[in-house]
Amino acid sequence: MDQLLEDTVATEDLKRFEQKYHEELNSGTVNSTTQFEYAWCLVRSKYSADIKKGIMLLEDLFQRPDEDNKRDYLFFLAIGNTKLKEYSIALKYVRALLQVEPGNLQAQELEKMISKKLEHDGMVGMAVAGGTALAFGGLVGLGLALGARAALKKYNEKKENPQQTENHHEKT
Repeated sequence: MDQLLEDTVATEDLKRFEQKYHEELNSGTVNSTTQFEYAWCLVRSKYSADIKKGIMLLEDLFQRPDEDNKRDYLFFLAIGNTKLKEYSIALKYVRALLQVEPGNLQAQELEKMISKKLEHDGMVGMAVAGGTALAFGGLVGLGLALGARAALKKYNEKKENPQQTENHHEKT
């Protein structure tokens, strides 16, 4: 499954399917197969902008009521969103696929992988947030300690020199 996520499209293939897609688009009608092939190439790109475009094309295909390949669309929507680290969205798509095909081993494996990545990123996120909170708390604590130290110093100075304090009050 990792290999599928790391698989990138050859530049020549992407250009070929992009050209075919744009030719059909310019003629007024894009065949579903052409749109899927182009989206499939885009999702396998190493560039996030391409992957996002591929996801949009797949979502468009999935929304069409007359499409029979919804399983493939769901699978590659899950792959694309996983590559973008949009794990909760990817999980939604792979689980929708598993609703239709509960025995799909590839989808089951993808679901496990996405869940692990989501859990890992969640733990990393909590660690970062916790570290940030700890650092902020440390700074606040340091600020309070320095403030208390300064206040104590002033208090001790007043105690040692009560005459200066009285003269200061008389002048003001």
